[in-house]
Amino acid sequence: MNRMITKNEVHGIAYGIFFMAFFGTLWAGIGIGGLQDWVSPWFISIVLLVGIILMICFATLFYGARNLSKPVSERDVRMRKRLGKWFGIISSMEGIFIGLASIICNALNHFEYFFPVMALIVGIHFFPLAKLFRVRIHYIAGGLLCLLSVITLLFIPEYYQFANHQILLWWIVLGFGSAVTLWGTGFALWWMGHRLLRNALNQKYILNQSLEDREG
Repeated sequence: MNRMITKNEVHGIAYGIFFMAFFGTLWAGIGIGGLQDWVSPWFISIVLLVGIILMICFATLFYGARNLSKPVSERDVRMRKRLGKWFGIISSMEGIFIGLASIICNALNHFEYFFPVMALIVGIHFFPLAKLFRVRIHYIAGGLLCLLSVITLLFIPEYYQFANHQILLWWIVLGFGSAVTLWGTGFALWWMGHRLLRNALNQKYILNQSLEDREG
């Protein structure tokens, strides 16, 4: 039989979906802010709907793994602690660099560069996460966010005048672009977690049948 899939593995993916839903919605809020007075209730409704759907995906995956076994071997416990430690380090470094970017942009009186720089930092932080958790989709997410940041800085005007109305084009492109990237990553994680959970439940069923046959 293949290695048993544990509850912590499925829960780890579920937490990934939670983060993608939460931060994707925050980025979408930045995009909505860039529309200025053109904010429509439809935009807000769509953003909230996507966030809610992803939260439901998180909840169903998390709850679906409730009957799976936890890691029992010392190797699994050490691996879990190692992943938690490095996830904390990577997330902390991301937060520190974002904070420094905010301070520097403010000090230079160029806060308009903050969101492009933040998207770049968020994109870069996905690369060590991809290696740490062995999730290839994080490489794609990181690459797309970095590319979005560079393209915005180099080729997209900061403002755009349309029908006597000025919009913050950087906010719109970065906000909605990052949101779609994170949401797409969240749905990809749900699909991966759904398959993992299905395999885990099959393993559990086969193991129970084997035990019943032995007792019989």
